[in-house]
Amino acid sequence: MATFKDFRNNVKPNWCPGCGDFSVQAAIQRAAANVGIVPEELAVVSGIGCSGRISGYINSYGFHGIHGRALPIAQGVKMANRDLTVIASGGDGDGFAIGMGHTIHSIRRNIDVTYIVMDNQIYGLTKGQTSPRSEMGFKTKSTPAGSIESALGVMELAISAGAGFVAQSFSSDLKELTSIIEQGINHKGFSLINVFSPCVTFNKINTYDWFKENLTSLSTIEGYDPSNRSQAMNTLMEYNGLVTGLIYQDKEKPSYESLVKGFKEEPLAKQDIALDQGQFDKLLTEFM
Repeated sequence: MATFKDFRNNVKPNWCPGCGDFSVQAAIQRAAANVGIVPEELAVVSGIGCSGRISGYINSYGFHGIHGRALPIAQGVKMANRDLTVIASGGDGDGFAIGMGHTIHSIRRNIDVTYIVMDNQIYGLTKGQTSPRSEMGFKTKSTPAGSIESALGVMELAISAGAGFVAQSFSSDLKELTSIIEQGINHKGFSLINVFSPCVTFNKINTYDWFKENLTSLSTIEGYDPSNRSQAMNTLMEYNGLVTGLIYQDKEKPSYESLVKGFKEEPLAKQDIALDQGQFDKLLTEFM
């Protein structure tokens, strides 16, 4: 049985010291071991940005995609090999700006992929510009007078788009974050996990201390039921999205793969895809 050490490699992350992404990496490695898979059964697909480097820091199959396109690649990997546990990852700019179209349709499509977003409310790799998750008034190099745009409520958006698994965590709470990722992996369908992952270099507002003062754990809300969609939406609005834990889960929603007629359980790589002459000739006649 694999341990989290088996998911380590010899590549040293070059994130800034104190970056929240270190904890996300550790949580993925621990969660993968806890659900009982080995490195050869895990694929990590990432996008662009500081968080996009994570696919190279984990001992598994890895794919560093282009900006905003981690999810199409991850879905293709899962459809080609249903035996793989597929994790897509990226930042709030990658997933909620240039990649938002893919995020929304991935939620709607519900392929069995776990999407982990490292949300630092700023563009870190390009040296500190406003992101779709920055609050109004947020001052950066791109908004020196303060942002005049409202922050995107991604958890509410995901639920309204039909998400079957929506969760949120904080990078300093490794235990909860690991548990959330485990639950996302075990969920049969698309799982969206937003992680508050502070940028210690460029975001001096949404710091570790700020999150500790402003986040509310759903475990402290009496009677909270993650299977209650209305309650999930109302709670998000009441707390301005600043909650952690499993926000919403629909265990009955069928995955995309389960609805595709004739979709084989056997991975494409193991199937005999050769065509005999009769099949080949039949296909040709369709184009003649």
